[in-house]
Amino acid sequence: MSKVACIGAGTVGRAWAVVFARAGHEVKLFDSLEGEAAGRAMAGARRTLELFDENGMLDEPVDNVLDRIIPSPSIAEAVVGADYVQESVREDTDTKRQVFAEIAAHAQPDAVLASSTSAIPGSDFLGHVVNPDRALVVHPVNPPSLIPLVELCGTKWTSPDVLERARAFMTEAGMRPIVVKKEIDGFTLNRLQFTLVAEALHLVGEGYCTPEDIDAVLTDGLALRWASMGPFEVAHLNAPDGLQGFVDRLGPMMRHLGKSARTDYDWTPEQIADAHARLESRIPGDMIAQRQAWRDSRILALRRMKRDVTDPLA
Repeated sequence: MSKVACIGAGTVGRAWAVVFARAGHEVKLFDSLEGEAAGRAMAGARRTLELFDENGMLDEPVDNVLDRIIPSPSIAEAVVGADYVQESVREDTDTKRQVFAEIAAHAQPDAVLASSTSAIPGSDFLGHVVNPDRALVVHPVNPPSLIPLVELCGTKWTSPDVLERARAFMTEAGMRPIVVKKEIDGFTLNRLQFTLVAEALHLVGEGYCTPEDIDAVLTDGLALRWASMGPFEVAHLNAPDGLQGFVDRLGPMMRHLGKSARTDYDWTPEQIADAHARLESRIPGDMIAQRQAWRDSRILALRRMKRDVTDPLA
């Protein structure tokens, strides 16, 4: 696949453009805001590429990669001749349905058509397009330019060959694809993420701890293991006889805590306002962009560490 189209030039869309351009592909980028969005997208892409360059993770000059990202005036112009199309418009079923109808009408018949939707099942908006067997969900973690995990989820119409083509394409582009075998709201990442956040709101809302405590539990506790291994392997290594021994010993406690967790916790506007005020006092609105840049540099530092300290079982 040498030609790619990115439809939507917001935070996710422009990050995808960087992923594909870094992988050597020509990228046509379209957004309904046209010039305004294109200007922001190109500036954001440049900042991301410069960050890669500063961290020694770019194999060619920034401008060479940036030259492969070409703003387009329409969906039709962007997708014509493209081998792969990645949609990243707003999270609304009707909007996605309309956009994909236009994409499918102008894309070549064998082009892979992918959506970045983070929660909507693909069957809700991909089944009506021309040749729905070539369409699927390819859900990234924001921003995909920095975080390689991506979830692939087909619909009941998606061809196994298309799913495999998308998996191979993502792997070659430097991403880490997983396949969600059956459609489910939120796929896997957001179901895990939002479940944790909901229980965090429960713990804070009922006065067990503060938002800062929750963040510390993650950054200075769980995340130090989770950066290198997931919860199944963590449990396997936390018992001398592996996962089975871990569950044999701690299974009753796991079930008890699972029943008492409040993933459906009915938080109040006042609780959210209080947590927001605590964050705002530390990271005011005019510092968010600066803090995002710090976050991005830490993500790349962690990726360098994972690259340099290789996993012998990978």
